[in-house]
Amino acid sequence: MNDRYAIILCGGSGSRLWPLSRSLKPKQLLALNGEKTLLQQTALRLSQQVSAANLITVTHDDHRFEVKGQLAEILPTAVTGVMAEPTARDTLPAIAWATYQISLKNPNALVSVFPSDHAIDNEVAFFTAWQTAENAAQAGYFTLLGITPTEPATGYGYIKPVQTLANNTFEVAAFVEKPDLTTAQSYVENGYLWNSGMFVFKADVFLGFMAEYQPDMLAQIKQLSAENITENYKNLASVSIDYGLAEKLAIEAKKIAVVPVDMGWSDLGSWDSIFQRREKTAENNVVQGDVLAIETADCLLWNAHGYLATLGVSNLAVIQTADATLICDKSRTEDIKRLVTELQIKRPELVTTHRTVQRPWGEYTVLEDGEHYKIKRIVLKPLAKLSLQMHNQRAEHWVVIDGVAKITNGDKVILLKANESTYIPKKTQHRLENPSDSNPLSIIEVQCGEYVGEDDIVRFEDIYGRLIA
Repeated sequence: MNDRYAIILCGGSGSRLWPLSRSLKPKQLLALNGEKTLLQQTALRLSQQVSAANLITVTHDDHRFEVKGQLAEILPTAVTGVMAEPTARDTLPAIAWATYQISLKNPNALVSVFPSDHAIDNEVAFFTAWQTAENAAQAGYFTLLGITPTEPATGYGYIKPVQTLANNTFEVAAFVEKPDLTTAQSYVENGYLWNSGMFVFKADVFLGFMAEYQPDMLAQIKQLSAENITENYKNLASVSIDYGLAEKLAIEAKKIAVVPVDMGWSDLGSWDSIFQRREKTAENNVVQGDVLAIETADCLLWNAHGYLATLGVSNLAVIQTADATLICDKSRTEDIKRLVTELQIKRPELVTTHRTVQRPWGEYTVLEDGEHYKIKRIVLKPLAKLSLQMHNQRAEHWVVIDGVAKITNGDKVILLKANESTYIPKKTQHRLENPSDSNPLSIIEVQCGEYVGEDDIVRFEDIYGRLIA
């Protein structure tokens, strides 16, 4: 078991699941099909076969603390395996970086790669196929798990299997991009498989293929260090593992294989895929949250804030959050990316974040904002503290609503209890701390000034390594 490693890819924005999924809270960090998030479900599933200490999770630096926090809740030893990319560069650099780090510990390691945002119903079938793929990898094959199609889907890439190798394992003849419906139907009829984005290989074999097909990238990855990664990672080519390596192996008929598997798989990539997998009411509705549905049928009704009521509608997806609501024909949920692209121009903040934002010390919720003010509720975990900071363009009023606050305000350090407050002028160094080891701290913050954006911050000390604003 100590020679087996699993890389969890925890990147991507999940824009087709807007408005619930945002770039700072993407779908893999959400609970979409149960009480645990998709990342947590993935990590727990893999930990049944691989030691939690050998789980390597590659994410973006923006998600580093959230990922660590979610893993700490279920598999504390997996937290040390979190690797944070300073710049998103697609799947091949992420996998290569993680695999190279694994190889430094164990060059003969057996490495498996899994996305963090997929749902799998039949774990027995998954584990069996994974073991079969590992057997092929031990024989020197770069091996994939290919999903047996249940329909001629146009949202997935396909794999063409050919000659049988052994034990439900086939050589790969070609990879094909997402097809139109007619082409997808022919693929299904001719035994093609969906490309799941799951890979299994030996570390030394993978690095050998990298040396042959991506020598420049491999050389750059070998030079990465804690001191230079922020500057050098962005110089890596942005390329997927399919295009940058797997397709090249297939074209040249190198040792690349696929294991077909039918395991109740979905990438949960759209609201329609969520609808297909959730339990239905008698009217064939999927309902999440506080919802009243009258004369409503065949709808996805997802309410994360307030109350949602429908009357006399059908075949709709209605998604309501604190700051945005989506209403669209359920058959058009694959097209939400177009809407998000337009929002990125007109209201970029609605694409980036929710009103409630997770931070390593806790969370804050924007209750109201205007041109020259913003009101927040801030909650600190026990023993957590914000950075020592100041703002150039705003002053802040803090009112404690629950717990005890330790506050640095200029050259003074004070303790405030519930219903007590303080005023922090602009350009004044300040810090908020929760001295309790058991109870959270909640305050209301009122910001006033010419500019109240989140980027008006200068940090002087920070236990979370965020001295760059």
